[in-house]
Amino acid sequence: MSQRRPYDIIIKPVITEKSNRLMEDEKKYTFEVALDASKGEIKSAVEQLFGVKVKKVNTMTVKPKKKRIIGRFRKYGTTKRWKKAVITLEEGQELDLLSIV
Repeated sequence: MSQRRPYDIIIKPVITEKSNRLMEDEKKYTFEVALDASKGEIKSAVEQLFGVKVKKVNTMTVKPKKKRIIGRFRKYGTTKRWKKAVITLEEGQELDLLSIV
């Protein structure tokens, strides 16, 4: 099995009010990751991309939500299913996500 590149695993940072609060208070960073990525792959990808030491990785799959599109024809659909990873860094480590985005 070939190794995947870190850019194939880490898709983008998630920037919300809650994730900003986690960044400031607890030094936890949230990323959207590939659906089939394991915690070990996510940890090594973050360490390679940002040059930091990762203490812990928590993952969750975000379920799709039903949405209604109003227009000429009323349509119903769903958002996509995606995987979220919350990364906790070792003491003294820090990321500047806003400079990356």
